[in-house]
Amino acid sequence: MNTKALRQKMLDLAIRGKLVPQDPNDEPASVLLDKIRAEKQQMVKEGKLRAKDIKNDTIIYKDKDNLHYEKFQDGTVKCIENEIPFEVPERWSWCRLTSISKEIFAGGDKPEDVQKDPDSTHTIPIFSNGIENDGLYGYTSKSRVCKPALTVSARGTIGYTCIRTSPFVPIIRLIVIIPQEEISMEYLQIVFNSLLVKSEGSSIPQLTVPIITPKLIPLPPKNEQKRIAFFVTNVLDIIKYIDEEKKNICNIISVTKSKVLDLAIRGKLVPQDPNDEPASVLLERIRKKKEELIKQGKIKRDKKESIIYRGDDNFYYEKIGDEIRCIEEELPFKLPDNWMWCSLSNISDIIMGSSPNGKNICEDPNFLEFHQGKIYFSDHIISCSNQYTKEVTKIAVPNSVLLCVRAPVGEINLTDRPICIGRGLAAIKPYDFISEQFLFYWLQAFKSTLVSKATGTTFIAITTDVVKRLMIPIPPLKEQIYILNQINLVLDKMKEIEKSLS
Repeated sequence: MNTKALRQKMLDLAIRGKLVPQDPNDEPASVLLDKIRAEKQQMVKEGKLRAKDIKNDTIIYKDKDNLHYEKFQDGTVKCIENEIPFEVPERWSWCRLTSISKEIFAGGDKPEDVQKDPDSTHTIPIFSNGIENDGLYGYTSKSRVCKPALTVSARGTIGYTCIRTSPFVPIIRLIVIIPQEEISMEYLQIVFNSLLVKSEGSSIPQLTVPIITPKLIPLPPKNEQKRIAFFVTNVLDIIKYIDEEKKNICNIISVTKSKVLDLAIRGKLVPQDPNDEPASVLLERIRKKKEELIKQGKIKRDKKESIIYRGDDNFYYEKIGDEIRCIEEELPFKLPDNWMWCSLSNISDIIMGSSPNGKNICEDPNFLEFHQGKIYFSDHIISCSNQYTKEVTKIAVPNSVLLCVRAPVGEINLTDRPICIGRGLAAIKPYDFISEQFLFYWLQAFKSTLVSKATGTTFIAITTDVVKRLMIPIPPLKEQIYILNQINLVLDKMKEIEKSLS
């Protein structure tokens, strides 16, 4: 279920008068607007409002030709049919926001007297734009707004609306609307959430008071405003519950995926077959293949190559050059008898990225794609980059696993084509007998291990040695195939569930 689309559709029906039944006994909205105008004019006479406060108030009506017209304070009339976005029920009316509001203004600078938490003298909340905690900035001792108001985030998190019923202080990037008492605050919020809030501006999108005040409002009768607000509130509560349940399901799916991979790397996902050729034989085959590649000059011998083997005491040892040490205590868990631990460099060719000269980076797709740092996802395969390079440095060949080695460390993907990789990426091409999909899942399972080995202050990163010496468990070749089939089966089911939630 697409709850976002459902929410928007409901709000759209609400402001078009199609959400709740019309009641012919309701007082028309035009009468309500007449009362508001009369009340405002009386407040001007009593000095509670200034004449300029209502100078922009207008009367919008439909004439005998069935077109909408707007009458201004100076008596002039203008046809505004092209401004009316849609038809509303007969007992509804269109009006400008300013005509049904007492005040519309933007928040100012933050008060000098501000406390992060409330105390005996600082009880008035300060609000700015933002969704988190409804934009709460802090507390002060004197309020700026003492009447119920609707606030709208005008910049950054544009369009987030909130009804404020207690005294508060608005600061920059927050617009305050204080409507007439006859207007339902909840209905006005529905209108804003559905129709009025737009990202407007140049380099930084924003809303302003001059943009908001002349906006057209579809106004239903007073009682219908309440019925709409009541209906929408109840449905939104249900949608919120559905969203929370979807989030819970997504969390369960995420945990399930992690658990499947965890079981896989421990040899607990599929049954062991004692007749399978042990992983030690597979690794010996890979070692011989690697030696052939070295002789052919296709790869270079690593002078610090790590050789992992199991001793007569059944403990694991690592040999680098002439140095041998026991690594049994460094291994995170026990493996089945026919599995083996090995370093990542034992089963794959690893290329650490190196960024080309910035002058050679371009947007011309006739050159080689360039990816650096962040990996662009498209169902486990990188999507096309919008950057290309005229200078060929480090190339990831097709069917390589890409690994982010600096923030965000541990993100992985596959490339189905040759690309140039920058210093934020490593390209890992498994040797024969190890599939790239197998390696993809294995590295995904060891992401937390890679992150734990990252260092740095501004940007965390992992070194070449960390990547090459990452210890991973290798099952027999036949079991690799069974494991991959089982992982794909489970992940496909999870994907179906996720798709059904959207």
